[in-house]
Amino acid sequence: MIFLTKERFKSIFKRLLILFFLFTIYFIICAVSYTNATCNGIAENVFRLHVIANSDTQEDQNLKYIVRDEIIKYINEVSKNANSKEEVIKIAKNNIDKIKFIANKTIKDNGYNYSVNVVVGNFSFPTKQYGDIKLPPGNYDALRIEIGEAKGQNWWCVMFPPLCFVDVTSGIVPDESKEIMKENLTDEEYDLISKDDDDVKVKFKIVEVLQNFTISGIFM
Repeated sequence: MIFLTKERFKSIFKRLLILFFLFTIYFIICAVSYTNATCNGIAENVFRLHVIANSDTQEDQNLKYIVRDEIIKYINEVSKNANSKEEVIKIAKNNIDKIKFIANKTIKDNGYNYSVNVVVGNFSFPTKQYGDIKLPPGNYDALRIEIGEAKGQNWWCVMFPPLCFVDVTSGIVPDESKEIMKENLTDEEYDLISKDDDDVKVKFKIVEVLQNFTISGIFM
């Protein structure tokens, strides 16, 4: 039998701690690098719509959905031939006045006099599920519609690739939209947001946790 002296045991224990520490640092670096590369790749190819209600009252929330439907209807019409995120952003910017007019008219037609702010910018988003497509948290380019004081719950969808659907209760993402998204993402990025096996779930959870840390400033 081999007996370890106290000094020998301490030496081995210290080495194991150092190895564990180095492995942990290596894992974090790899995980952060993977998260940044994957999320940046997804964000670079996605343009979102963000509608914020005046408040959380049932009336204001219902109004938010009515405004959403009218905006989606118009955007889908003017951008139906767009083949890239850049094209849709350009269309949105060129039609901001029209989008604002539609929102204002819809609000007034429903008996309210709230103001509307419409802007294209880069905003922070939490994890969001669109049917069987799940986007990780992060900063995304988006068209934001702020109704009144914009203190109510938000509603999101993806304008490009076109995942916006008026009947959100159906939870159905058109196959054509998925194909466009698949064409604009790497296999790894598309698998992360569309597959539901255990391996992908673990990867998505790692991405989700690290992205939330990044948004909060810990890994920035």
